[in-house]
Amino acid sequence: MVGVPPPPPEDVQATYCATLVDEWIRLGVRHAILAPGSRSTPMALALAARDELRVEVVHDERVAAFVALGAGLEGDPALLLCTSGTAAANFFPAVIEAGLSEVPLIVLTADRPEELRGVGAPQTIDQHRLYGDHVRWFRDPGVADDDGRRAWRSLAREGWQHAVGGPVQLNLPFREPLLGTAGDLPAPDSPVERSSADPAAANREVPGLDRQRGVILVGGCSGVREADVAELQRMTAWPILADPASGMRHLDGVVTTADSLLRHRGFADDHAPEVVVRIGRPHASKVISQWVSRTESVVIQVGGPGVIDPDHNVSAVASISDVLVAQPAGALGTTWPVRWAHAERRADDAIARAVAAVDHLTEPGVARVVAENLPPEAVLTVASSMPVRDLEWFGGRSARAHANRGANGIDGVMSTALGRALDGAPSVVVVGDLAFVHDSNALLGLGQRSNDLRVVVVDNDGGGIFSFLPQATALDTANFELLFGTPLGTDVVRLAAAHGLAARTVTSPAELAAQLAVQGPWVVRVPSERTRNVAVHDELHSAVAAVLG
Repeated sequence: MVGVPPPPPEDVQATYCATLVDEWIRLGVRHAILAPGSRSTPMALALAARDELRVEVVHDERVAAFVALGAGLEGDPALLLCTSGTAAANFFPAVIEAGLSEVPLIVLTADRPEELRGVGAPQTIDQHRLYGDHVRWFRDPGVADDDGRRAWRSLAREGWQHAVGGPVQLNLPFREPLLGTAGDLPAPDSPVERSSADPAAANREVPGLDRQRGVILVGGCSGVREADVAELQRMTAWPILADPASGMRHLDGVVTTADSLLRHRGFADDHAPEVVVRIGRPHASKVISQWVSRTESVVIQVGGPGVIDPDHNVSAVASISDVLVAQPAGALGTTWPVRWAHAERRADDAIARAVAAVDHLTEPGVARVVAENLPPEAVLTVASSMPVRDLEWFGGRSARAHANRGANGIDGVMSTALGRALDGAPSVVVVGDLAFVHDSNALLGLGQRSNDLRVVVVDNDGGGIFSFLPQATALDTANFELLFGTPLGTDVVRLAAAHGLAARTVTSPAELAAQLAVQGPWVVRVPSERTRNVAVHDELHSAVAAVLG
């Protein structure tokens, strides 16, 4: 309208942010994680103004990013906001994990305007494409201008569309003054629908499916429906070697004791497959991957985040529909599935009896107790070192958990579990003391939150997984402890109590089982000794070997 002055720049910024947030809410975004700061003020106020969003303020940026990752595991991207400078760099570990695991995430990095970049302005770094190829999409649209308001909603939609398949970065420069009042928002367009098409479904021919002796390896992050895996097993009678991250250990034909079974060389050789259909990520078990490589079987990769071929033995990449349409020959009517099922029953019984034979908690015992006593409505997160392996090897059919296995890092395990608690479900996390201390800032303010986080810390005073590696026997004790054992000397219970949390030590299976039913937040410590833990694992594998003869 002629004679009407343009709105003040600070009001344009406020309206711009309110429009982006409004569009994301229309697209189904429900969570916003804010790391506090000044430069991000316009977006922070826009997020806090909307009751439809659950807004969480997390003081440590690294923690905040993993909380957002945990919130995105159900399939909807969370919004993750920080101020300018190194705050954005602290998001990096979680962005890497989200990228490798295809976890939805919209990263909003506030920035200085163009005139303050490269001139030594405080709290300013080069944030342009800060996360490189770890994000699916990047935009720096510049400081908001009222003339560009028609493009604001399409910018939000474009970012959301890319974020459905992994993390994206929207770099948002804001110019002072940062406090403004939002005006009328641009009218919304028609909502964007997610595509349900399988881009890999091309009905391609898949080699090796005419062979009889097959196994189905099911890992995490596959993107493949449980019903399709069950159908493949029904068609073929091939055993399913499913790890806890797959969420499919309850299916018919599942073998949960594969790691122990395949350590028995006679069993491994007698059960060498001709074809392997690997769905999603490889197992955490090195024994399984080495067995597959040794058999020289046809390996067909189905689903999963990105290219998965660490052993360079994948013969074909296919969709699950390709495999099902091909009508695999399978092993119906043969002794192949019967032999696997018989070995699974004997091995699992041997493990259960060996774990129950001691009245104190061992590290494998923790995995078994947690798997069997997890409240029905709870979600479980485990650290990517020994906890995920113990759950896979000894957790049985009840084991079902998420682990940050994209980069297999120690970062953010408790923060990820906290993010999974944002929707109100009890969230249980099992970590070692090293991962616990590394992510202890996840405990900041936890006592004042409504999140039901239940933390089980296996305390062996250091990096327990290294005791299973060649370094443990090749080095003298002093050098091994200095470089790999890395004892912390941290009092886990006191550290938790310093954050105002209920914390105690438990030593028996009954104590841990009872504690798991208690509403969080709380922390329990289970003491362990690293050398003895190696012996306990050997005893369990030996128990399986004994029943196999």
